[in-house]
Amino acid sequence: MPYLQAKDVKLYYVKEGIGEEIIVFSHGLLWSHKIFLDQIEFFKKEYTIIAYDHRGQGQSEVSDGTYDMDLLTEDAVELINQLAGKAVHFVGLSMGGFVGMRLAVRYPHLIKSLILLETSANAEPVENLPKYKLLNGVVRWFGVVPSVAKSVMKIMFAESWLENPKNKELYKKWYNELKSNKKSITKSVDAVIYRKGVEEEIRSIKCPTMILVGDEDVATKPEKAKFIQMAIPNATLHVVQGAGHSSTVERPEQINSRLSDWLQVFNFKK
Repeated sequence: MPYLQAKDVKLYYVKEGIGEEIIVFSHGLLWSHKIFLDQIEFFKKEYTIIAYDHRGQGQSEVSDGTYDMDLLTEDAVELINQLAGKAVHFVGLSMGGFVGMRLAVRYPHLIKSLILLETSANAEPVENLPKYKLLNGVVRWFGVVPSVAKSVMKIMFAESWLENPKNKELYKKWYNELKSNKKSITKSVDAVIYRKGVEEEIRSIKCPTMILVGDEDVATKPEKAKFIQMAIPNATLHVVQGAGHSSTVERPEQINSRLSDWLQVFNFKK
């Protein structure tokens, strides 16, 4: 299986396609690169695709010590330098977006364009901390038990998507993905819920930036996306109807269409 050595950890990744333009997909908390499987399949015909698992998640190693967003950003720098060797289109969902914004600010030569999905530039809202700390405490002792997984599914997916009987099999798939997380996932959760905000930093982002957010996202509500759009010069914002915090799964056709239109601009510039 493909792994790269990023300082103190081995990161799992997939790399497909032979296109000149490179897209890097960076997933959200509790998931893996699998959250982008629809996008990988769609875009690999025309682009080079790199999708990876954050340390401590998916098939990547669980490293010693605590995690934070700065550490995960350094991992992404290693990944881009080793596997791409040039500027990429960085697609970050939730936690992946936290990483993407830091990359665009601190390593602008690595980011050709930035696409942010269901993410926030702010620290975790104080009112969310008690619930998230409680859930994380249960996982630390008992793992991702069914009661935790069911609660998290309501955070990760739109209510309308969850209630749609057509999504029954997809629900089972992602519910089982959640339950497959090991107790060590709590290190990644801590990195998210105790993250520092980058509200002022992102004002210096220069690369073209597109923001997407589900209209039913309860984890990072649409107003968080609007704040990012107002802070980053010339950023564009699109609301994805019928999506929550996992729009790449809930509304893959809409996401692929938006991304395709966005990336075509760069193809025309060649």
